[in-house]
Amino acid sequence: MDLHLTNKVALITGSTKGIGKAIAIEMAREGTNVIINGRKQPEVDTVVDEIKRDFPETKPAGIAADLANETDRQKLFDQVSKVDILVNNMGIFQPMDYYDIDDETWEKFFHVNVLAGNSLAKFYLPKMLDQDFGRIIFIASEEAIMPSGEMPQYSMTKSMNLSLAKSLSKLTVATHVTVNTIMPGSTLTEGVQKMLDDMYQDSELPKDMWEKDFMKNHRSRSQIQRLIRPKEIGRFTAFVASPDASSFSGEALRVDGGLVPTIF
Repeated sequence: MDLHLTNKVALITGSTKGIGKAIAIEMAREGTNVIINGRKQPEVDTVVDEIKRDFPETKPAGIAADLANETDRQKLFDQVSKVDILVNNMGIFQPMDYYDIDDETWEKFFHVNVLAGNSLAKFYLPKMLDQDFGRIIFIASEEAIMPSGEMPQYSMTKSMNLSLAKSLSKLTVATHVTVNTIMPGSTLTEGVQKMLDDMYQDSELPKDMWEKDFMKNHRSRSQIQRLIRPKEIGRFTAFVASPDASSFSGEALRVDGGLVPTIF
């Protein structure tokens, strides 16, 4: 299926691994010129080279920058003045007991998971409106609307993503610019794999049973009873970013494997 993304320019933050990298790959597959972002130059270069090799008809680029840092954000803005698609994927998470979370940690999650993406949206949105096309997509989580209680500092920021995207969508009324949030369920990223390793490394359960046990005991509401794969989120995000996805904006789009109950 042609998503009509050929020669569009897409900035995907936090795209050297996990969901962000999967989004970049799937967009490149559709002919998008993707801009890879991560904090470490070697990791950025590796992904750019991979995409150049696999999708030679596209023109990937890379920006090594910590976008939670104002100086690094300005570096990005100086190098990339305009994009057609902004995917605010960069984020941090960590299971923590509520009583162990100090104010510094709350503020760190707020700056990384919310304010950084807001700054990028504020910079690129006016240019999208000027050209009367654009897509801003926030990658949130099912934790935004159904917190597990395992990481309240993370859940709070994901809820903020939903609210922010809805507010920004109000600025795009009657244009061809849309702002949406995608809420993946538990996804088998490198970070989640490390979490599984930490949880089960001292158990007697065979490694090939870790995922099943985690879903049964920690995500029992999931209808698919498996971790979502990053590529699945990547394909869905590519569609939401496409000109074909023009009939919705300000939406919180769930890709959670049926984890969040639907109330009719």
